[in-house]
Amino acid sequence: MKLGANVSVAKTGLLRAVEESVSYEADTYMIYTRSNRGGPARPIEQFNRDEALCIMSDHGLADPVVHLSYLVNLASQKDDTFEYGVNLLAEEIKRVEYLGFQYIVMHPGSHVGTGVQAGVKRIAEGLNAILTGREQLYICLETMAGDGSKVGSHLEEIAEIMSLVEHRSRLAVCIDTCHNYSAGYDIVNDFEGFLQQFDDVIGLPLLKVAHINDSKTSFGSHRDRHANIGRGSIGLDALRRIVRHEVLETVPLILETPGGHYKHEIALLRGLTDTLPPEGSAESDEA
Repeated sequence: MKLGANVSVAKTGLLRAVEESVSYEADTYMIYTRSNRGGPARPIEQFNRDEALCIMSDHGLADPVVHLSYLVNLASQKDDTFEYGVNLLAEEIKRVEYLGFQYIVMHPGSHVGTGVQAGVKRIAEGLNAILTGREQLYICLETMAGDGSKVGSHLEEIAEIMSLVEHRSRLAVCIDTCHNYSAGYDIVNDFEGFLQQFDDVIGLPLLKVAHINDSKTSFGSHRDRHANIGRGSIGLDALRRIVRHEVLETVPLILETPGGHYKHEIALLRGLTDTLPPEGSAESDEA
């Protein structure tokens, strides 16, 4: 398994992210290249890419992931919001290609009252305005929990977006255990069934990234509240089975749990300890 976590790029950029991941004894990692609070992004050339890539090679870190800013909402019917998202994602693609990474994870977006179908079409419109087919990476649409007006809690919604995009070869999917469980997919008792549904609706070769989070809320709650590994309603046994599944063997598995107990949780998922981590305050992946 390739286990890692959402890590910081403060001050030294990619160098900070790699050093933090090494300290967790991780195999991969995820970063944001810009603040979710907005404002101009730090020039990607200041991320100490070359030095960081050398350290990655020395320590066996591979397949890192970038998460797109939450400020992007391609499902919005507001022209200024939509155009902002299109421009930011187009810029982010260039930034990530500079780093040499393969995956950008993005939330499909929130329709904000206009309905799922309108949101699906608008997201596809945005992706069609951006993608040329020459990109050297995948845009991974993340499966959502079904909270609020977010699009993408059902696999069919993700599949429909992809079907409307001309250069769909540049699209893939990121699953999230908390989101899937909260959306009503019983990954605890029937992860095989969930994977079969995924294969039938989207196709397993398009599952490129997985977020590994326990859930603070119950099955089918439609709430996005991450819990520490083993401290939520999904539970340690189920999460261990999931990360060890052969389908996920080559997929980067990224923790986004509260409290910063990543080294402990990575060891826990590997079976190197059975002691649960301290319980952090529940948070959504937008916290």
